[in-house]
Amino acid sequence: MVFSRLRDALNSTVVGQEMVVDQLLVALLADGHALLEGVPGTAKTLLVKSLAKLIGSDFGRIQLTPDMLPSDILGTSIYDISTKTFALKKGPIFTSMLLADEINRTAPKTQSALLEAMEERQVTLDGKTEPLPPLFMVVATQNPIEFEGTYPLPEAQLDRFMMKIVIGYPAADAERLMLSNWQAGRYQRDLDVEPVVSPQDIIECRTRLKQVNVDDSIFDYLMQLVQKSRSLSDVHLGASPRASLYWLSAAKAHAALEGRDFVTPDNIKFVAQPVLRHRIILTPEAELEGTTTTQVITKLLGLVPVPR
Repeated sequence: MVFSRLRDALNSTVVGQEMVVDQLLVALLADGHALLEGVPGTAKTLLVKSLAKLIGSDFGRIQLTPDMLPSDILGTSIYDISTKTFALKKGPIFTSMLLADEINRTAPKTQSALLEAMEERQVTLDGKTEPLPPLFMVVATQNPIEFEGTYPLPEAQLDRFMMKIVIGYPAADAERLMLSNWQAGRYQRDLDVEPVVSPQDIIECRTRLKQVNVDDSIFDYLMQLVQKSRSLSDVHLGASPRASLYWLSAAKAHAALEGRDFVTPDNIKFVAQPVLRHRIILTPEAELEGTTTTQVITKLLGLVPVPR
């Protein structure tokens, strides 16, 4: 019920992106981070800002640039003359929903400032560890067509994102509705969106996610897929152990969004592309032949028999 309200409200704000919305909600429910990739003007920022407002959470945004330093994200210690002591000035990472806009425009040194926060939900500054909010989620965006002045994300960084969600152009009827909404004045710079759920609702849903059952046949199916991804001829690097954990968590979240308390092979298949597309590295020969990770993942799903 909680995520049904959230899904309906998000789809009414960002029209024509139902698949993207479902994948983003899967990442939210499964306590994961998401990498949003799409060309400019496809509502990536609007989507994240709307989600933060709809769940009533704190929202922080970092516009990443080549000259940014890790301290611009994490914070730093400032000397207070009046007390003659150093005080911690927290950076924008200390929020519940963090939008790291154009993450590939900043250097790897600055990108690495997110590693501890994304994996351990904490930040270490000057030898002191500061916890992050329970509902901490990073949604990073990047442009897939503009490479000048960008820094590809290292594999260690990519692997910390549960899902890479590709957002494309909306269908013609959805774009027509978007134009009508614009004419009616619905899209304002200050989003007029009221929360439909609370952060505590999300945390409680995450707790209940543990009750979603996974049959042994689903475990076997998932393990066969993961193992097979590492032995395909077109693949240089397959799914990591972290990928298998994220894959299972995402499948459980998708099953819950569909109103079921058990995982089916269709749930495994639904999240396969967003969970794997940024983890699988193709061989140079496969890239020269024009093979894509999407094709490889589709092939992978066809090679492993579905449990009955």
